[in-house]
Amino acid sequence: MPYHIGARRAVMKSLLQSVRSNVREASTRNKCSWAGLGWPASQNAMERRYSMTSTSFLSARRYLGSQVDHPKRQQQTEAHEKDFLHFPGAKTTFTFSLEYIKEISEDPVPCYRLLNDHGDPIDGAELPEIEQSLGVKMYETMAILQTMDNLYYEAQRQGRISFYVTSIGEEAINVASAAALSSDDLIFPQYREQGVLLWRGFTLKDFASQCFANDEDSGKGRQMPVHYGSKKLNYITVSSTVGTQLPHAVGAAYSLKMAKEEACTVAYFGDGGTSEGDFHAAMNFASVLEVPVLFICRNNGWAISTPASDQYRSDGVVVKGQAYGIRSFRVDGNDTLAMYSCVQAARKMAIEESRPILIEALTYRIGHHTTSDDSSKYRSITEMERWKSLRDPVIRFRKWLEGNAWWDEVAERRLRATARNEVITTMVRAEILKKPPLSDLFKDVYDSVPVHLQEQEAYVRSTVTRHPKDHPSDVPL
Repeated sequence: MPYHIGARRAVMKSLLQSVRSNVREASTRNKCSWAGLGWPASQNAMERRYSMTSTSFLSARRYLGSQVDHPKRQQQTEAHEKDFLHFPGAKTTFTFSLEYIKEISEDPVPCYRLLNDHGDPIDGAELPEIEQSLGVKMYETMAILQTMDNLYYEAQRQGRISFYVTSIGEEAINVASAAALSSDDLIFPQYREQGVLLWRGFTLKDFASQCFANDEDSGKGRQMPVHYGSKKLNYITVSSTVGTQLPHAVGAAYSLKMAKEEACTVAYFGDGGTSEGDFHAAMNFASVLEVPVLFICRNNGWAISTPASDQYRSDGVVVKGQAYGIRSFRVDGNDTLAMYSCVQAARKMAIEESRPILIEALTYRIGHHTTSDDSSKYRSITEMERWKSLRDPVIRFRKWLEGNAWWDEVAERRLRATARNEVITTMVRAEILKKPPLSDLFKDVYDSVPVHLQEQEAYVRSTVTRHPKDHPSDVPL
């Protein structure tokens, strides 16, 4: 045998004997723990399935654990399994068994629901305390939102506006969540939350001015249609890019925490947004900083034409919260009462405990993703019609109101007729108003207009001079 091999075996044998000697001595003193390494024992061990087995100490421990014919070593095994290891990256118990965490739980996370598909309370369910005036206002807002969406969708098809996004099928998520929040809470929307704005006081004239980009638009015509924003209503302007609002909401929540404000931020997003890195960064950021933010995911099963099965393999979105140490809820997003109750409870936790909350609202997008989409290309019309007729959140909530004698057919006809008339009136008026002046394109970003923007404005004006027929007549110079 070569010398270096023999020497190595001699050294390993000596080390092993030393380890065995130390373990016997510790066992004799009944102090078989990792205390000597600076890792004290704990009274509350975590479950064995969350185990670590990769260190050199655990390798030695695994070898000793296989010697089951020694009673002292069996005692040592039992003692070690009660130890609590304080690694810099995690606190955990240890085991000599190589185990893994299952990729998907055998039982899915249950979905919180208070009303069945017919609007009847589920037996044993505790309904939130809602006064008649609040319940009626919630329904009226949902019905007006539904009317506005249908009419603006038709206007886009007529070529009167360039783009539109409906929230048909998701009205309950919009309005019920808005009703459960405070006006002091900052909203970071995706682009399907016009119901939240409607609830907060954004008027039908405001919606029309934005979509038609006239000179009464608070955004001065610089945004695409449905990219609303309102400083007065604490509604951050919509951005088309998916997921960017999530880290922003966390940063704003950190500001609220530092200022000790009794408010939270609320970030809305779709299931497709969870595939963006911004989602994961925001979740971790919020958890580590312990900030009051609500992440409300509208999981309608489709990210434009991409089904949920191509987005994730997990049990929906709700389980992602636990991975980041975030308390999470799963709720029926088509159940107005459940949505209201869930967001109300989540907001209370977020503010009082200064913690982030994830809410997965399960729903179905009955309309197309946008007016640029034809969803019949990737899902059946029969499927869409079935959801519209059987699980429409507006109809379900109306039935509950009627069951309480808070609503009837006369009130329904009056509301629908009034809403349609008001939407059409504001739309026609907004359409004929002049547009913001050309100079507004170059204002409001800088305190004083920098040279490069001055040059750009001069170039645009010279182009208009050379091609006057190409310049829109309703845009003042």
